[in-house]
Amino acid sequence: MEEMSDNVPPPGAAVTDGRLLRGARSRRAITRHAVDIASLEGLNGLSLGRLATDLGLSKSGVQTLFKTKENLYLATVEAARELFLDAVVRPAQAAPPGAARVRALIDHWIDYAEKPLFTGGCFWAANLPDFDSRPGPVRDALAGQHQDWLSLISAQLRHALNAGEIASIDPDLAAFQADAVLNATNTALRLGDRDAPGRARRVIDGFLTRP
Repeated sequence: MEEMSDNVPPPGAAVTDGRLLRGARSRRAITRHAVDIASLEGLNGLSLGRLATDLGLSKSGVQTLFKTKENLYLATVEAARELFLDAVVRPAQAAPPGAARVRALIDHWIDYAEKPLFTGGCFWAANLPDFDSRPGPVRDALAGQHQDWLSLISAQLRHALNAGEIASIDPDLAAFQADAVLNATNTALRLGDRDAPGRARRVIDGFLTRP
């Protein structure tokens, strides 16, 4: 028997690939909806049955994709991270490193909270308080993403400090303070305070004063 050509798929490959693609699309749709729910009610507001009902899917199909509630939570946390990176972090890379990039990160973050990207506002503000004292993979994922955000701001502040763009500060402390201000801004926006972003920008500008 002749060997099968490299560009001819084996029997059943197209069917399998089609199922994988449909599964991937379903997974993206489910986790995107789950992020919105979790931003409003926390991850504890999620269930496989609720997502199936909301999206007109079979519960068994959703169960097949995620297996367990913990897997659903982790997939939702990862989906939120990717959406946040697309909305806030990646666009800010166009700004030069240092003070300009800090301002870009803050501006994109405020835009992310004002729109908001997620129905309930900042995903991490809604979920970190629920999991900060609950050891496990979900807490680790949320905490790791939060630390990545703090480290990103701190690194850009350190770059600005080393370049002589800003007065002497402790970059880690300033990143901690900036994050606290942004969390307060998210809460204020949810309560209808439309002036909060302006106040947040003024606070951040205080970290970026020239020497």
